[in-house]
Amino acid sequence: MASFLPRAAPRALRFAARPVLRTPAFRRGFATPPVAEQPPPNFQAKTTHGDIDFHKYIEGSWAILFSHPADFTPVCTTELGAFAKLKGEFEKRGVKMIGLSANDLTQHDQWVNDINEVANTTVSFPIIADADRSVAYLYDMISQDDLDALATKGGIAFTIRAVFVIDPAKKIRLTMLYPASTGRNSSEVLRVIDSLQLGDERGIATPIDWNRGEDVIVPPSVSTEDARKKFGQDNVREVKPYLRFTNVGK
Repeated sequence: MASFLPRAAPRALRFAARPVLRTPAFRRGFATPPVAEQPPPNFQAKTTHGDIDFHKYIEGSWAILFSHPADFTPVCTTELGAFAKLKGEFEKRGVKMIGLSANDLTQHDQWVNDINEVANTTVSFPIIADADRSVAYLYDMISQDDLDALATKGGIAFTIRAVFVIDPAKKIRLTMLYPASTGRNSSEVLRVIDSLQLGDERGIATPIDWNRGEDVIVPPSVSTEDARKKFGQDNVREVKPYLRFTNVGK
């Protein structure tokens, strides 16, 4: 699981005080399911495309769920615009997108208009309204520093920037967590989806900085002899007995 550990959000970016949302425990790690072992937690929510049941929405498809701290924030605006522009690339890979922002629906539509204007695009995927942070808590999208502050001072938690990549079997395959001050890389999300899908299809691994079409790694569980049978006699390059490269196209 790729994970970029979040730090506390800058004080200037925090929400105004609201009633505390009580949780079972003020610590991170109590909700997120193990990678590739359990399905992502299901939930029902209101979105810019109407009410959804999350598991029904992602049924039989790859999906990415990505969260945002708030509507009308600068970093989030650039991120959603970038993801919207890559709609065709995600569709080629059979990936459904769904965003989440820690506001209610009264603001989402106007914010989407701003995103479309700023990025010269059209946001066509749903954005979840999560003003009470119920989904954020369910998916462990709250920074530990904020949870510590909630336990002593009250207020409302700040949602970090999270990305969950989910496969058609409803397994969380990868998570990425960013602090509020750092925008994500939409190309990296596409790259890891390419890696996961190719790994599932061809039984390979991908090296550092890999991109589609480049050489991939033969897993240690496959012998060099078997790899040459599978990928071609002249299509396996052995650097070390445990490090073999091949090319499978795409």
